[in-house]
Amino acid sequence: MISSETINEYLARLASREPTPGGGAAAALHAAQGAALVAMVARYTTGLKYEQHAELVQRIISAADGLVVKALRLADADEHAFQGVIDSYKLPSGTEDLKAARTASIQDALIRAAQTPAQLIKLAGAIVDLATELFEVANANVISDIAAAADAARAAASTARVNIDINVVAIKDAAARSRLADQTDGLEEKVILAADSLVGRVRGRILG
Repeated sequence: MISSETINEYLARLASREPTPGGGAAAALHAAQGAALVAMVARYTTGLKYEQHAELVQRIISAADGLVVKALRLADADEHAFQGVIDSYKLPSGTEDLKAARTASIQDALIRAAQTPAQLIKLAGAIVDLATELFEVANANVISDIAAAADAARAAASTARVNIDINVVAIKDAAARSRLADQTDGLEEKVILAADSLVGRVRGRILG
């Protein structure tokens, strides 16, 4: 599992000529890092100086820590789901019945594989929302990490969108494609715009 291996082990597997882990898992780890950065900035925004914001900051810490855990689960889920697609393509197709069963298995696997990045886009949006809330009160000494968190979430959302697209184009069921579209269409653009806006605000505060 990605969540239990070292960084070097994960990167070695990512760099290898193996189909998993791939871009979907990498996107989830972008999100995990973004959430962790939000949690870190929030933890630096504690103590007497920030006492009036203590309730907000504690809520953000709790939420960000939870998103780290969820993002890591999505990294593992994405690897598992894509392996399911690969395994389905390897099924025998020597008879009409076997061919039909293989096609059905592939389609089911593609639909499942598109679900993880769909969840990831929503998670990335939650990270940007938390970072935006925190920006207003954050410790100025670590304000650049708000931008780093937003950019990490942005990368997660845009990568997740591409992974949805590559699965959806191979899904033959129009109703399934429509359901996926309803879940995600336009959402990643909102995340990207919100992230870009927040990074701009951070840079504006740093540069004065």
